Amino acid sequence: MITSTMRTCCVLLTFILLTVPAGFSAEYSSGATAKVLTRTTVTANGQKIVYPVTDKAEVTAMTVELAPGAETGWHKHPAPVYAYVVAGNLSVTLEDGKELFYKAGDAIIEVVNLIHNGRNKGSDTVKLAVFYLGIEGAPNVIKDDPLRKADQKK
Repeated sequence: MITSTMRTCCVLLTFILLTVPAGFSAEYSSGATAKVLTRTTVTANGQKIVYPVTDKAEVTAMTVELAPGAETGWHKHPAPVYAYVVAGNLSVTLEDGKELFYKAGDAIIEVVNLIHNGRNKGSDTVKLAVFYLGIEGAPNVIKDDPLRKADQKK
């Protein structure tokens, strides 16, 4: 039986092999290269990575683009999310005010169940390849109540 963790590893490895031209790994035949972008057991804010326990695992791979000055809006993810910054510079503000910065070529290990907002403060479009490791029928993104955010600033 293939678990969601095994499926995730296969999807991420395939993505890296197909999109990262630099690097070398002795595990592959001549002509194939691989470069580890990151290896971690925690998310961007130090949370331990935990995969959903379900018999309805679902991987969603998508691209996301943020125009200069655009933002994602405050939101959270109920399951693990991983991204690769294809182009641009991304700023992510966490609910506690901490700001994280990512540039083209960076891997993002997103925070889980923590409200955050992504913003393109640069002049170039931010382009992301994003992988959601969720549960079939459940949302990958949950928008935050804008009134709650306004109340927090008071």
